[in-house]
Amino acid sequence: MAYIPRITDAELKRKLESSGAILIRGPKACGKTESAGQFARSILQMDQDPQVAALMNAAPQRLLLGQTPRLIDEWQVQPDIWNYVRHEVDRRKLPEQFILTGSATPGKSESDIKMHSGAGRFTKLDMRTMSWQELGFSTGKISLEGLFRGAKIDIDDAPVDVEQIVERIITGGFPTLVGKKLRSAIDLNQAYVDLLAEVDISRVPEVKRDPVKVRALLRSLARNTATLAEITTFTADTGISRPTIYDYLGALERLMIVEDQPAWNAHLRSSVSLRKTPKRHFTDVCLAVAALGATKESLLADMKYTGFLFESLVVHELRVYGQACEAKVYHYHDTNNLEVDAIVQKYNGDWSAFEIKLGIGQINEAAANLLKFASVVDTDKLSAPKSLNIITGTGISYTRPDGINVISIASLGI
Repeated sequence: MAYIPRITDAELKRKLESSGAILIRGPKACGKTESAGQFARSILQMDQDPQVAALMNAAPQRLLLGQTPRLIDEWQVQPDIWNYVRHEVDRRKLPEQFILTGSATPGKSESDIKMHSGAGRFTKLDMRTMSWQELGFSTGKISLEGLFRGAKIDIDDAPVDVEQIVERIITGGFPTLVGKKLRSAIDLNQAYVDLLAEVDISRVPEVKRDPVKVRALLRSLARNTATLAEITTFTADTGISRPTIYDYLGALERLMIVEDQPAWNAHLRSSVSLRKTPKRHFTDVCLAVAALGATKESLLADMKYTGFLFESLVVHELRVYGQACEAKVYHYHDTNNLEVDAIVQKYNGDWSAFEIKLGIGQINEAAANLLKFASVVDTDKLSAPKSLNIITGTGISYTRPDGINVISIASLGI
């Protein structure tokens, strides 16, 4: 299959040109190696080459020999390679020398503790599964960057029906699923979850490995997708002790299977307090579906739960597009139960707010919520929002008379 360009390719090229080495992080099978391979001129596969372990003990510098940029795939299999790369970058004093890719972060073994931060030598890039724009499901006519400039929307893209959205939630954005039929995607995603519980979790050191308990936690995480679920929710749901829950959540984070959405730290006009609990998300919403064994029919019969899955999908999209314009994705929830699904904030402090609704029936309610939220933000201490937006699944895109943008997910892009 021909390479499908990724939004992160431009960032990869820029960061590689500015540093001696770049670290690409992301979940297994999200496309890290394929993307890095578009820039690399030689490749070392740390998890497949049988000579790696022997050379790490005898002559580790030999592993770094090869045309540059040299791709070192699954570097965390031998985490000591990090320091050898760092020293080699210091010695060569040239950019574009090494690309390291990994689908897990090392543990806290003795060798890992000795790892230097790599400051001044390494840049980092996070990769996720493919967005709707990359997959060709979104026209990308409505730019997230444009929303930060306050651009108004005058686009009437054809809406997407709910059955198509459900199918795309089930299929997900792993590159290997491009062009697959729905049944094949379900089988492959369920196999991904099975291997995660039975095999991948064993790649994380210092964690108890019980596939039955891992599956139970994955199902609980899936049931609580896009919610503020506390640890007590998971213990009650699974019967697993708090320490073990923390161990497994830490392992899933290090495998980049879960990516929580942190709370936004805002300045408010009132004395209301902010909730700090993160929202829970899988790295791709299709894994939540696979963990529960849900089907197209069961999701269409439970639109409330499907609404949470849609929210998780949109947060994924905002993360991909936000990273391209140097922004991160948060959520807002205060003790008065005023909440906003997503706050996208750039590194310079500019921010935009997003409510996420699968259908068009709740648009007026979402708009009123956004206006109320904007009124409680203390703009003497924080800049006013660059835009207020409602992302929908089944509707068209337009700007309302009150200035709030209604955006179809099939129009959103970078």
